[in-house]
Amino acid sequence: MEDKNRFSYISTQGFADRLRRRRLGLGLRKQDLAAQVGVSLTTIQQYENGQLPKGEFAVRLGAALRCSLDWLLAGQGSVEGTLQDQWAGLVMVPMVEARLSAGTGSFETSADVVRHYAFREDFLRRKGSPSHMALLRVSGDSMEPRICHNDVVLVDQSQKDPVPGRIYAVSVEDLVYLKVVNAMPGRLILSSYNPAYPPIEACTTDQLADLVRIVGRAVWVGRELD
Repeated sequence: MEDKNRFSYISTQGFADRLRRRRLGLGLRKQDLAAQVGVSLTTIQQYENGQLPKGEFAVRLGAALRCSLDWLLAGQGSVEGTLQDQWAGLVMVPMVEARLSAGTGSFETSADVVRHYAFREDFLRRKGSPSHMALLRVSGDSMEPRICHNDVVLVDQSQKDPVPGRIYAVSVEDLVYLKVVNAMPGRLILSSYNPAYPPIEACTTDQLADLVRIVGRAVWVGRELD
């Protein structure tokens, strides 16, 4: 029978000590843990001073530390409990609060992590570098039908050298576009799937090179169905 009162008594100091010990044991800095959980550095410091995480954040904390909530919150059971088994072989990829324009809209520059999503590590390694992956939401219809407005795109920020015909997130001055990239001498040709949008030519000469930057390659797209 499930013990519904298993967390009825939690020593906040005991929780703080286990959190700090586990973090240090994994070689994580406070800011590293904050990024994985999707909270501020101040919040992690508060946790390590005994403030208890609530709801989804407790689950994220356990996942980032690869330990069971029973052990982390209440000191019950082993460190390597069922939660670690559940998250074995998975990588938490941050969804950042930034929208890629697939049309002519602007890039929302706030890059705060709003949540994390679990992906299989072997899948991410086949696509690129797991530690450089980020999820971003698309705004605009220029890449339809391949990529639609409000889709979520997985971008590998380690892949910055353009491969002809591949899709990249490209920063041009203060805008970021999701486009098919083809490199030409002194310029990049940014093309759309939607024929209503003409190609964009971005100069990459020395004087303007800082204004054009490949953010990373789009390696996966996800979509919510109505």
